[in-house]
This record gives sequence, C-alpha cells and structure tokens, in this order.
Amino acid sequence: MRGLAVFISDIRNCKSKEAEIKRINKELANIRSKFKGDKTLDGYQKKKYVCKLLFIFLLGHDIDFGHMEAVNLLSSNKYSEKQIGYLFISVLVNTNSDLIKLIIQSIKNDLQSRNPIHVNLALQCIANIGSKDMAEAFGTEIPKLLVSGDTMDVVKQSAALCLLRLFRKSPEIIPGGEWTSRIIHLLNDPHMGVVTAATSLIDALVKKNPDEYKGCVTLAVARLSRIVTASYTDLQDYTYYFVPAPWLSVKLLRLLQNYTPPSEEPGVKGRLTECLETIFNKAQEPPKSKKVQHSNAKNAVLFEAISLIIHNDSEANLLVRACNQLGQFLSNRETNLRYLALESMCHLATSEFSHEAVKKHQEVVILSMKMEKDVSVRQQAVDLLYAMCDKTNAEEIVQEMLAYLETADYSIREEMVLKVAILAEKYATDFTWYVDVILNLIRIAGDYVSEEVWYRVIQIVINREEVQAYAAKTVFEALQAPTCHENMVKVGGYILGEFGNLIAGDTKSSPQVQFELLHSKYHLCSAATRALLLSTYIKLVNLFPEIKNRVQEVFRADSNLRSADVELQQRASEYLQLSIVASSDVLATVLEEMPAFPERESSILAVLKKKKPGRIPDEVRDSKSPQPSITPAVPINSTNNTNSSSADLLGLSTPPGTIATTGNGLLDVLGDLYTTPKISPNTVQQNNIKKFLFKNNGVLFENDLIQIGVKSEYRQNLGRIGLFYGNKTQFPIQNVHPELHWTDLNKLNVQMKPMEPVLEAGAQIQQMLTAECIEDFTDAPVMSVSFSYNNVPQKITMKLPLTLNKFFEPTEMNGESFFARWKNLGGEQQRAQKIFKAQGSIDLAATRTKLAGFGMQLLDGIDPNPDNFVCAGIVHTRIQQVGCLMRLEPNKQAQMFRLTVRSSKESVSQEICNLLADQF
Repeated sequence: MRGLAVFISDIRNCKSKEAEIKRINKELANIRSKFKGDKTLDGYQKKKYVCKLLFIFLLGHDIDFGHMEAVNLLSSNKYSEKQIGYLFISVLVNTNSDLIKLIIQSIKNDLQSRNPIHVNLALQCIANIGSKDMAEAFGTEIPKLLVSGDTMDVVKQSAALCLLRLFRKSPEIIPGGEWTSRIIHLLNDPHMGVVTAATSLIDALVKKNPDEYKGCVTLAVARLSRIVTASYTDLQDYTYYFVPAPWLSVKLLRLLQNYTPPSEEPGVKGRLTECLETIFNKAQEPPKSKKVQHSNAKNAVLFEAISLIIHNDSEANLLVRACNQLGQFLSNRETNLRYLALESMCHLATSEFSHEAVKKHQEVVILSMKMEKDVSVRQQAVDLLYAMCDKTNAEEIVQEMLAYLETADYSIREEMVLKVAILAEKYATDFTWYVDVILNLIRIAGDYVSEEVWYRVIQIVINREEVQAYAAKTVFEALQAPTCHENMVKVGGYILGEFGNLIAGDTKSSPQVQFELLHSKYHLCSAATRALLLSTYIKLVNLFPEIKNRVQEVFRADSNLRSADVELQQRASEYLQLSIVASSDVLATVLEEMPAFPERESSILAVLKKKKPGRIPDEVRDSKSPQPSITPAVPINSTNNTNSSSADLLGLSTPPGTIATTGNGLLDVLGDLYTTPKISPNTVQQNNIKKFLFKNNGVLFENDLIQIGVKSEYRQNLGRIGLFYGNKTQFPIQNVHPELHWTDLNKLNVQMKPMEPVLEAGAQIQQMLTAECIEDFTDAPVMSVSFSYNNVPQKITMKLPLTLNKFFEPTEMNGESFFARWKNLGGEQQRAQKIFKAQGSIDLAATRTKLAGFGMQLLDGIDPNPDNFVCAGIVHTRIQQVGCLMRLEPNKQAQMFRLTVRSSKESVSQEICNLLADQF
C-alpha cells in the first residue's frame, strides 16, 4: 500500500505538532470524500483508507467515520482485507456501537467458514473485544469448535484461548455436564498448541469450580509423565534448547497446585512422585548447552516442580531434596537464580519436614545478606533468616541481623527492625537479652523503630517483675550516651518513672541524677515526648519526695506553663497542682505503679505482613517445641496518656486524657465510653450500614452486654477487617461464636479467623476477617454472633460494612481527560442516574467530606459549576479493573440532588449509584 507508506513518511517528517495536525486533517478530508463519492471503491482502496484511519487513531486522534467501510471488509475473501477489517473493529469499535449486530453476524459467518484462517481471525477478534455481548453471542459456538473432532488443531488452539478470555469476562458461559469431560480430555490432544492453550483454560476453570474439574489431575499427571520421563517420547519433536516442552510442563505443574496431593489414587501419586524425582535428576545433569535459554527453560520447570512440592507438603524426601537443590543455587553466578532460591527456601522453612534442612544453609544465607550487591536479594536473605529461625539459632540470627542493620539499605531497615523484635521476643529464654536487643535496635536504627516495637518492650518489663531492675539499669546507662534517639528517651522515661526506685540505691543513679539525666534530653524532644516526660516527672515525685522542689521548678517554667502546645501546658499545670495539693498517700494512690497488661495477640507480626503482604509466613515454625506467645497491649500512663494521640498495637487511637480500665469504664475501639440500650435475647441489627460508606472505623453494634467495633483497611481488591468485641459487664460472656452467612464467594471471598469463645469481664478481644473482591457484587455479607450471658443464650445478626466502594482506588484526572472519558462512557448501559431529595438543608462542606470518604478522588476545578462535585476512581476486582466517574449536582432552591455515575460496566454504575443515593 504505497499511499499508506507515503502518508506515514509525511507524518514522520513533520517538524511540529501543528504541521502534523494539518497533514492529518488534509488526509481525513481526502478519505471522507472518497467514502462519500459516487465512485465505488474496491477492496484494496477500502483497506488502504481504513489502514490510514487506524494509524491516525493510534496517533491519538479521534476517528468518527469509516466504521461501515471496515465492517464491509469483513465480507471479503482476501486475507489481507479481512485482517485489516478485524483489526480496525478490535481497536476502534465501541461495544455500544450500532454496528455491533452487523459485526456479530459477519463473525458468525466466518466461524462457520471452512477456511481455518477466516475462523482464526474471527476468534481473535472475539477475544480482543472480549465484551459481555460477545460472550452471550458466541458462548455456545466456541465450545463446540473446541471439542469438535472436525476442527483443525490451529483453530482448536485459538478457540481455547478465546474461550479463556470470555470466561474471565463472563464465567457462566462455560457449559457443564458432558462438556466438562470433553474439555478435560483436551489434555490428551497430541497437538502442542492445543494442549498448551487447553491447560491454561482448564487452570482458570479449576480455580472457579475445582470439584467439577477434579478429573484433570489424573490426565495432567499422565501427560506430565510422558513429557519428563525418559521412557516416553511424547512431544520429543518439540524441544526448546534440549528441554522437552518446558512451558507445557510448567502449566501442568501449576495446574496440579490447585489440588491436594492425589492420595486417593496411589498409582497417580506414585507417577507424580516419579515425575518430580526425574525433574530433580535432570537438574543435576551437566548442561547440554551453554546458552542462557537452555538454563532458563530447565530452571523454569524445576522451580515450578519445587512450588508443587511445597504446596503438597507431604513428601519429606522431596522437600529435603528440593532444599538441597536450592542450596546449590545460593552460590550461582546468576542473580535471578539466587533470588528465586532464597524465595523458595522461605516457603520450605515453614514445613516441619524441611525446616532442619534449610537451617544447614544458614551461613551461606548470612553471607548473602551481607555481601549481595542487589538489594532485592539481600531482602530475600533477611526473609529467609527470619523464616528459618527457631530456639536453637535465634540468638545467632538476631545478632547477625543487628550487626548488619548498621549498614543495611535504608529501604529494608524498618522491616528488619520488626523482624528482629519479633524473633527476640518469640525465642527469648532470658528477657534481659530481649531488653538488650530492643535497646540496641533503638540505638542502631531508632528512626525505624515504630511505636509497636517500643510499646512492646514496656509491656514486657511491666509484666515481668524479674527484669524490671535490669531494664531500669540498662536504659539509665543507655541515656548517658552523648546522643541518643528520641525513642530511647521515651523508653527511658517510661521505665524510670515506673521502676527508677529499683536502682536509686546506687549513688551513680540516685533520684537527682535520674531526673537531671532525663531532663537534659527534654528540650531536644518533640512535644509528644515532652508530654511523656512530664508524666515521668510527676511519677518521680511520688517515688522520691526529696526531688519534689526541683520537679516543681520544671513544671513552673514558662516553657511549660505558657507553652503553645495545649497538652504540655495542661499537663504542667495539673501535675504542679497535684504535687502541691495532694498528700503523700493520695499521690501514691493516684500515681501507683502500672498494672500488668492483659494478654493479647501481637500485632507487630500484623504490621510486618501489612508491609510485605504474601512475603511473610504465618508463623516461624519450630517443630520440636511449643512457641512462646507474644502478648502486646498499650502502654498508657496510669495518670494520663503518655502521648497526645497514642496508637495501640492494633493501630487504634486512644484520645488524650483517657485511662485504660478493665471495669465498667471499658473503652471501645474508638475510645468512647459505652452507652447502651436494652435488648432482647435475639437481636437483628436495624441501623443502616450505609453509615460506613464514608468511613472504615466505628461501632457496628452495641447493647447492654456487648459492643462490637470495626476497623478496616483496603488495598486494591483485598481488604482486612478487624472486629473488636468488648464485654461491658462485670461477668464473663461464654460460648461466643461468630458465624458468617455469605454464599456468593465467587464475587466476594470473605474468610473469618477463629476467636476465643470466652470474653472476660471488662475485656476486649479482636477477630480478623479477610476479603477479596473477585467480581463486583451488590449485597453485604451477614454475620451472626451467638453467646451466653448468665446461662441465657443471646444472638445478634448484623450486616458487615463490606460494600463495593471499599475497593476503589482514587484516580487523578484533568478536565480534558475527565470529559473525554465521560463522553466515551455515555452509553445507556454504562450510565446510572438518580434524582433524590436532600435529607436536610444542603451543606456543601458536609457533602464534600462524605464524598472524600467514599473512596473516589474528588476532582476540583473540573465542573464549570463550582457547586457540583465530580469524582473518579477505579474499582479493583481480581477479574478486572473498572473505571468509574461520578457527578453530583445539588439544587439548593429545590433541595434536590442529581447523581450520575458512569463506568465501563453497567452493574458497577448501578451499584455505586444505589449506594450513594439518598445519602446527602
């Protein structure tokens, strides 16, 4: 097509954007005149002009004509013309176009053609468009093509891939019954392309309905055996650098990871074990080629086999052999291999069968952590050391990690601090060692020590009397350094305020020396730390009356009594008066030593998992001994908060001035005191969960006996919800049993972790739920909580605040992009609109606040009317991402709102519109 080549050359030779636009407009005018002219165009000319339009579109210009000519090309018998027609349609035609029926009819004609090239072009077009309309139109024809005995292999391959694309869009299109067996038996197809495509399709089908496709295990193992074992020659004509069918082997191994080991059929299990052993044997053979493609293909199969062995976690010999094979890779020249070996060994370290085998490589892993040039490999080495740690090697690993921490890359320091803190506590046999480790952490990497970590050392010291004197002495010595981190001052202030009397007998750490040492750091600290130190000072007045006058001078100082910080001013004033007015007995009562913290599940591990989701094992296994528990709580000074906004280890804030109690004054997760109505034994939550549309935290349910709070966080299509059950009574609540009532797991997969069945008087316990949005959904899961109080059964039923908007990602857009996208989403099926009356007088500020909490990005300066609100966001699901735009138009005179939502998926538009309607 010489004319096309000349046009492309002209565009590339343009010296400016204006020259390019001028040349394009000239060409568009020429093409439009040709299409509208009286002279009939032949196929070649149509193809040439459609190609030009396609090129112009790819340059970023809108094309509003030529669609009919492209559709006409579909009826051509020439491959080149039909191909260009399908290409144009795949790229430019909107699924809401009026031409879609003509296109579908042309595709149907090609699907029935005897020419396999035409059938393939049609299948590729269906897959490229991949719309719901295409799924409905061809959902019955494509499976027939796939399993028909008359279909050519190349068409079967395209049909399998096309069906996979449509299945991801509309899972219901795959027929069941006899079709299941016929699709599974494609694994026996002799054609390489067909069986590879079919394996991808079956893998997707298995993830949705594993029981129905369970028969694929036997066939997959048989096919894998024919490929990898030497006694067969299946597909030996297809080898990639001396590796037989590597990508098919990888897909088959990945398919088998959807099921547990085939223990019901010993023959299948034995054959699979033989395959895995053969793969290991081949890995030990000398390379047949020095080219990187050979080693890549060979290692791809090996690593997928190791993943299957880790998934099955049943064959001790294979697990140990996998560990030894990976150990060889730790000293390989290839950085990628070392990284993958460390990553796989992290999983092996969590298995009781291979944990000891992994520990044999400890020295090499420590060297990798210290010597590797690539920071991602060093990160994996740290992860592996954390995973392989148990009581026998904990001290050595912790000391090595502490030593490396001083020179570690800044990007991994915070994570290393969390890991060292967890390991030090988990395997501490002597808690004086634990105190030393945490203080060293603060000294070496104080900036990366989060509140969770230094809170925890406070809790350990308070809960264990035998370590209190040692902690006070050690932290006193640490504070004598010329420079020390602010977190060290916090820990020192807290511990000396509680237990400074235990070291006061030594003249080197007399009360006066302790006070002056702490106060020498005061002016270098932030306001929050100063507030904590003021609380420490009043504690010292109680412990050591002889320094009372000196402390009162500090309280009276203008920098405190007249401080611009209201918290410092209030504390200084109140503590001064308390020290003047109160008698020694009253002072001792008010400032008594902190009680032991209640035992609770640690959230330091939760913080670590949040930083690296999917990278941290659920536990560090030690198959020989039970693990000590980690029991965090919130260190709150008994007279007042030590921090103006202290967060406990669950990430929840306690407002300043509140006191942690265990009786009638129990605090909920938001720090508010309980106020409760009476209830009957069976209660259904009547309040509208739509109040949680605009926030993630709050009280979900409350009555005279119990309060249930919720705190949640979301990232893309994943969510984590913490439920907090608080007992408001003075008696235990027995047989607490939450139960989830949710059947639509194909759209929203919600998993609930177990919890303790007894809720002690005045106590609060946490339960975690995880949620994965697989596809857009319209209802919220229901949960019931049954329990017994005074032997009277109670039951509460309520909806969880899990709605589609929780999976929004805010999206920034400028005005041009917003309105271009708004126009493109103008189809009837992509738009939802509601007009509703305002709940009260229209408050634009309150409306803005609500929309800011809904999950979408508020876009300022976009709408010409400044009173209107426009938002943009992306709904993340596992299957797809759905862009969504919203416009809210208030009418103050009529006290009405008009809400318009547009997205690329009709059901999403409708659901978002339904959620927001009547909420303003």
